Amino acid sequence: MTIRTILLGTAAAMSIMSTAQAADAIVAAEPEAVEYVRVCDAYGTGYFYIPGTETCLSIGGYVRVEERFGRNVSGTSDWNSWTRGQVTLSSKSETEYGTLTGVITLRTNAENATNQTALLQEGYIDLAGLRVGMQYSWWDNDRSIGTGETDVISSNQTIHNSVRYMYETPNFSAGVSVDELEERYRTKPGEGPNNVGVTGQLFGKAGAVSGYLLAGYDTDTEEVALRGILFADIGPGQLGLYGLWASGANYYYEESEWALGAQYVYKATDKLSIIPGYQYFSKISLDSNGEFTGGDAWRAGVTVDYKIAKNLLTKLSVQYYDPDNAPEQVQGFLRFQRTF
Repeated sequence: MTIRTILLGTAAAMSIMSTAQAADAIVAAEPEAVEYVRVCDAYGTGYFYIPGTETCLSIGGYVRVEERFGRNVSGTSDWNSWTRGQVTLSSKSETEYGTLTGVITLRTNAENATNQTALLQEGYIDLAGLRVGMQYSWWDNDRSIGTGETDVISSNQTIHNSVRYMYETPNFSAGVSVDELEERYRTKPGEGPNNVGVTGQLFGKAGAVSGYLLAGYDTDTEEVALRGILFADIGPGQLGLYGLWASGANYYYEESEWALGAQYVYKATDKLSIIPGYQYFSKISLDSNGEFTGGDAWRAGVTVDYKIAKNLLTKLSVQYYDPDNAPEQVQGFLRFQRTF
């Protein structure tokens, strides 16, 4: 067999195979059109549609760094550095019952590289005023009197697994909440976790004046705590007045039998606010039965908020605390916070 014969035979075989495979040729599928993220402006800025759904999602959070000072603020040290990272996911969509909301807030606090805590700060479902899950209580300090740091107007943890209902209008709201109070706390002997509390809040606004009235009942101690807060826009800022009373030490408030306080948020410029504050506590001591007995205290200080740049804030707080029959002390912090 000559080389010419071999080449001709190979070419013929390849031609036959090519013809046979042509009938079964694979055709690549057309690529699907890419769905770009769409802005959702129905619930305010920052929301976008989750691709392929009618659910809107926002992602926010902050990084916070603090330099804290005070007697034994960290073990036997009077100084401590501390960092927090927090991310909040908020989803919203419309149903036949109204807006369905779901919120997840994840938080990590770090004293140092090895002493860190990660936790679920919030995780709740909200529909038509009914909210269930881990959520901030109305007793939460940061959402009550304002941006100052002088006030002490709640006790223990202010985040609970709760079921609550809130009726809201722009100038009035009313709500009730049933809270699971899981943590141990210093009140009457034998009191422990797995407690239940009931809180109710009223809010009203008329012109430049607004106010809150809050009541909490601790079913374990069978004690009541009451708190009232009044805000009024006066001059270049806002005046805040507040008072508290407890029938006996309970989870919601056990700092004193009663307390009164005031603060003023002076808005010096668009970037600078100065907030002096004062609070007086009556009967801060507890006897062996968890009842208030005696001893008073007062607390005064000033907080300065300054906006360095867009989404970059700093806060300096210096507080003086003077209790009866105990050493007075100065404490506070310097904070830097980048929000997004």
